[in-house]
Amino acid sequence: MTAPTLQQPSFLLANLKADSTTKALLQRCQDLVRIIEEYPAKELHLIFPWLMENVFGSLDGVIAGWNLRLISSRSNEYGVVLDFLNPGGPMMKLVYKLQSEEYKYEIPVNYLPGPVKACIQEGVLPDCPLFHNKLQFPPAGVLTLNIALNPFEFFMFYFAFCLIAPRNFPQGQQTGSTDSAYFVLVDLYLKYFLPSEGSVPPSPFSDSRGSVAAASPRSSGTSFSGHGVHSPSLLKHHIFHQPSVNADPAAQEIWRSETLLQMFVELWLHHYSLEMYQKLQSPQVKLALLQYRLSMSSTPCQPHAPTGCGSLHTYQEPFSPSEEHVLVVRLLVKHLHSFSNSLKPEQLPSSSSSSPSAHSHTHPSPLEEFKRVVVQRFVQQKLYLFLQHCFGHWPLDSSFRAVLETWLSYIQPWRYTTEKSNPQPDQNRTVPDKWEPFVHENLLFYTKLFQGFLNRALKTDLVNAKNALMVFRVSKVFAQPHLADMVQKGEQLFLEPEQVVQHRQPRGCLAPGPGGGALWWRQHVVTDSVKVKSHVFSLEGPDCQYQQMFGSDLRAAILNFIQIIAQARQTAKRISDQSIEAASSSSFLSWFGLGSSDNNNTLTGAEPEDSGECLRRTHEFLDRALENLSLIFKLNQGQLVQLVSNLGSAPDDGLSKQLPDCVQSENGLVLTDLGRRQIINGLRRFDLQYQGDPELQPIRSYENALLVRFLYRVSSLVNIRLEGHMTALCSRPDFLGRLGRYYLTDRDSWVRLRQSPMNRQTAERVRRPRLSLRPLASYQTLLLLLLFYALGALLSFGPVSSTALLMAGAVLYGVLMTLFGDKLKVQ
Repeated sequence: MTAPTLQQPSFLLANLKADSTTKALLQRCQDLVRIIEEYPAKELHLIFPWLMENVFGSLDGVIAGWNLRLISSRSNEYGVVLDFLNPGGPMMKLVYKLQSEEYKYEIPVNYLPGPVKACIQEGVLPDCPLFHNKLQFPPAGVLTLNIALNPFEFFMFYFAFCLIAPRNFPQGQQTGSTDSAYFVLVDLYLKYFLPSEGSVPPSPFSDSRGSVAAASPRSSGTSFSGHGVHSPSLLKHHIFHQPSVNADPAAQEIWRSETLLQMFVELWLHHYSLEMYQKLQSPQVKLALLQYRLSMSSTPCQPHAPTGCGSLHTYQEPFSPSEEHVLVVRLLVKHLHSFSNSLKPEQLPSSSSSSPSAHSHTHPSPLEEFKRVVVQRFVQQKLYLFLQHCFGHWPLDSSFRAVLETWLSYIQPWRYTTEKSNPQPDQNRTVPDKWEPFVHENLLFYTKLFQGFLNRALKTDLVNAKNALMVFRVSKVFAQPHLADMVQKGEQLFLEPEQVVQHRQPRGCLAPGPGGGALWWRQHVVTDSVKVKSHVFSLEGPDCQYQQMFGSDLRAAILNFIQIIAQARQTAKRISDQSIEAASSSSFLSWFGLGSSDNNNTLTGAEPEDSGECLRRTHEFLDRALENLSLIFKLNQGQLVQLVSNLGSAPDDGLSKQLPDCVQSENGLVLTDLGRRQIINGLRRFDLQYQGDPELQPIRSYENALLVRFLYRVSSLVNIRLEGHMTALCSRPDFLGRLGRYYLTDRDSWVRLRQSPMNRQTAERVRRPRLSLRPLASYQTLLLLLLFYALGALLSFGPVSSTALLMAGAVLYGVLMTLFGDKLKVQ
């Protein structure tokens, strides 16, 4: 898979393999440092592929490697790993040493992201330029296709793949910690190759030829369609269009930054469903994008690229990212915002520098241009698909917080700026007007994903403090001043009919204002509208059914959501009060040794951690969420207060004892959507009861096993033989029928089971008359019978007389309960 064929065996590689099983990690790293310094690139070339597998693990997951995701800061190996793998460490020196010799290493196509692999297998060039001109056709008889990567690409591929490779970690060891060696290394690489200040440090080896060769040359007209923008790669633009490569050393080094980012994005975010992939790669989508870009008179459009794979019927990739995966993606998002926001102000496009002379003296450096386009061109589309998949498939538990914070980090780039002037309190922070273009060009991140979160929140238990916190976090972000207005304006630009946009104010040109303001305004609106439409269609396709965030439909859903929040807040308060009462009674009874050790677990709708202080925090989170939602959607405060007060004055105890909202069907009670929300929020519940044959329940510790089995056989024989007679007796409307029903049916059990969901067959089986002798197998019953016969012996009653007396008492008790039982229950 790695080294080219017909290579001589390396004794150095054999020694390293032997040492890997006998020496400690520190000693192995020291040996590798010495080898990297002393041996020539020809020898190091042979050990490099093995070293990648030994450090990061094999691509198929069989070899675990150093387990970087499990090495935490508390481990003795933590410092050794960081020293060896940091961007200026021995491993990177080895990469640069091999890079200067232009070695190539092969990766099987099967380990590429699903869409790229599907494209190659269909014989179509992938959209991502990272894999262009790297395909290696196998010799005759070999079915596996490979791609040839240079040493830096090969290293970054293994490093990025380490996060998503299947691994069988030892039981009890959990991944996902932000202090793991892998997480820290990702942060170090991002800060080194995508610096917010300064430039990327040059490699220690002269690599002018290797740098250019590292990136696959292609014509400047090749589109960046995989990233939603038709533009040539930055690397190719600067290296092949500058008069002198040596005039700008950063142009030689920018390819490493671009390669690292593309490798991270392709391996971590390029996973989604077949339907979405076909929609994004269809010719209709690309044609629609081209038409909208052609309509922008001020922006020249690049020639259209070949269409992608539109009929990959065999492609389907399972995708279930871990929490650790999402945390690393969030780290990438936060750093890219900081990297992009560090763009120098003089590099921003302005009308004052439109002259040729100004351009010639203020040409942006490669790194500065990279900062300007990095988020929209490289990350936007794939991150949107990644988040959309997580919103729809992530479990409905508190682990969704990692996905939520990744989303909130992306839609708040103003949090990652270096501006420190006029700091504002968090609750009063205003979104500056300069971020309005970002909001419009990422409209679906604000509207479509907000609706996705709303659908999740409707299905979660908001009484849980962690879920309530997530609702509060989202409402707090969107309630920032000016943000909701920016989103609403973006929706208006998207929904603006093109005929209206293009012909609005036809007299504006005939009546110019100061500086031609009317004409500029019209062109500005047209350009903004095209940008928003291009963004939406590039992510959702031209046939997308857009639902407005500030439309009437979603407003109705928000009002419904507010009712659920109010109900959950009411439930949290009720459970909190019950918890306080239980705690006080427990503390009183504990003096007598009668207190319960686990009162919290007996409370309806409460998890072990959701009691006491947690429930008070839930009430606070939901209160503030209601305030934020009313600000975002400009709700009528009077109606909101009335709705909340009505819920607060509702008869809480009666509500909690009622059945959830459901309908009767052939299979029993079926919950409605309202009933599901009532159960989720702890407002109502079913009284779950055992619905099987009571005679077949497991033998209890207070029962005699032999007697249970014997009495079951006797009662089964009687029920089979006399089933017709018992049914006829219990069907009679007279006194004998009532007496038979008292002995042969369990009316209280039937009433309890009506409060529990069950199908028609179960109900008929429960109501069927039958004789049950199992109570006689209880040790308590046996003890009472023994005492009764002992008392009869003391009173000179024989066994037969005592039995007759006992039977007469049982019949008399049954007659009295039949005659007066209902009256006693009413009283």
